[in-house]
Amino acid sequence: MKTRIAVIFGGTNTEHEVSLVSAQAIIKNLDQSKYDILPIKITKENTWITPKELSASYTSVLPDKIVSAEKAIDSIDDIMEDNHIDVVFPVLHGPYGEDGTIQGMLELMRLPYVGCAVTASAVCMDKVLQKNICQSYGIPVAPYFWFTKNEWQTEQEDTLHKLTSQFHDQYPLFVKPVNQGSSVGVTKAHNQQELIDGIELAFTRDIKVIVELGISNAREIECGLLGRGDNAESSVLGEIISDNEFYDYNSKYINGNSHAIIPADLPEEISNQIQDTAKLAFRVLDCYGLARIDFLVNRETNEYYLNELNTMPGFTPISMYPKLWEASGISYSNLLNQLIELAVTRSKERQSINLSK
Repeated sequence: MKTRIAVIFGGTNTEHEVSLVSAQAIIKNLDQSKYDILPIKITKENTWITPKELSASYTSVLPDKIVSAEKAIDSIDDIMEDNHIDVVFPVLHGPYGEDGTIQGMLELMRLPYVGCAVTASAVCMDKVLQKNICQSYGIPVAPYFWFTKNEWQTEQEDTLHKLTSQFHDQYPLFVKPVNQGSSVGVTKAHNQQELIDGIELAFTRDIKVIVELGISNAREIECGLLGRGDNAESSVLGEIISDNEFYDYNSKYINGNSHAIIPADLPEEISNQIQDTAKLAFRVLDCYGLARIDFLVNRETNEYYLNELNTMPGFTPISMYPKLWEASGISYSNLLNQLIELAVTRSKERQSINLSK
């Protein structure tokens, strides 16, 4: 019998469109001799939609273009009785998809699912918590300062003073919403006015903001992780060459002029150190299955800093995660197979635990 995979995509956040393209690529690359595919779209209005019947033709169209034989549902629970699901692939980026919320729902439903569990998803989505844990294990991160929307609104002068004092009035500074992905709401500030404008923009995307010191002569280096948290494999490293001042949302998905160098041109010793650091971060953040870990590397000194860990990286045709593994000898389809196998393995391990008295 084939394994039935429910591919959930879309979502109610700013990364909805990225999720659609990721899902399209995943559906096209799932081995139809091994899997029956149940596409489930979450609209921006939080309506769940699933096709009544599955067909191979669905693999040749964008998921958001599936208009025939659709059925609106309230949640995945509505299709449990009619459709046996073996594994869920939540191809959801950002809030309400990558932050532990849907993972918690799937845990309650006892459904195996691809990717990190609740704790890792929630912690890694929060850039402040992520950095706090990494720092406690000696993983280098760029100097940072964070604060809430309430603090900014009630104590703006004092907050701004603490912020600039911590960085000794150094610029540039990167301003980010704490719980967002794909560089949504991120700005690069070269002076105090740009800093204030960036903070105001970031607070339209989250109630917590983090400000980070820009790394001099920074190269953007990315690493893919695959496997168990205590025994993950690392891909080769890749370097992003942005067509903008930094790798923002437009550079990633709109302009189309950024490109990647895989493998990255780094001394072997530095590459090994970054890969080891990536594995350590993957473990201490309790990750499982997959993650893409981004580093900033000083072009002159080769000092490196962990910038961010993404628990459900993009799977679009231009996304780094599948490209890194392809360069490491694992095809897109085989990568999906391994992720699904890992999901089943973890579910079996969880079910073997006695949680009752």
